[in-house]
Amino acid sequence: MNALERFSLAGRVAVVTGGTRGLGAGFARALGDAGAAVVLVGRDAEAAEEVLGSLRDNDVRADFVAADVTVSADVQRVLEATLSLHGRVDVLVNNAGACVHAPALDVTPEDWRAVMAVNLDAVWTCSQTFGRHFVDQGAGSIVNIGSMSGFIVNRPQWQPAYNASKAAVHHLTRSLAAEWAPHGVRVNALAPGYIKTDMSPVDDPKFRQHWIDDAPMQRYGTVEELAPAVIFLASDASSFVTGSVLVADGGYTAF
Repeated sequence: MNALERFSLAGRVAVVTGGTRGLGAGFARALGDAGAAVVLVGRDAEAAEEVLGSLRDNDVRADFVAADVTVSADVQRVLEATLSLHGRVDVLVNNAGACVHAPALDVTPEDWRAVMAVNLDAVWTCSQTFGRHFVDQGAGSIVNIGSMSGFIVNRPQWQPAYNASKAAVHHLTRSLAAEWAPHGVRVNALAPGYIKTDMSPVDDPKFRQHWIDDAPMQRYGTVEELAPAVIFLASDASSFVTGSVLVADGGYTAF
């Protein structure tokens, strides 16, 4: 196997939570480009149809399982549905996320729990559910989507719940990686910076000074630039990599 062949996901099955829009849709397309069959997980069947159409137009085998990843029974059903559809699962991308922009003194208990439920609890539930299967089969790769916000405090918006949740995701990644490495299961995280999607206003002029002008590369990133990192972490190209948090932020956290 040559170096480029190690990036191939041909014959493998990847599950992407929050895969019906934004970063998740981009990750799903990239995994499909690398040869994987893709299972999208989300709550919006209408949004899923558009992504499924795009994947299938490129000869990617793609399916959608409607589920709420904050509900453990739904997560178990996603695993069972994937095995029923494909007979196997090799990659889990924990991408579903939520954010509340508010100063700490204004964050309600409901706000805090809503962010933690999606960003942390669901990552734990999905990782444990799929991890049990991966450990049993002696192989598997989990890619958690963290954030540079797990390392810094963003400006000018305050988002303490989001920042705390992503820091926790990074350390959960390391914890699971250390525990499951002897079983052939790798767990890594990708920590994006400001990435332009239809859900992220990174080009909003009121944020430009802090988000763009103060960054080393003085621009935001695109999903197309970020998604190949998911292929790397999911594939044999990173077979000796586990417990890592790969930062892709255009150098933002270098300052």
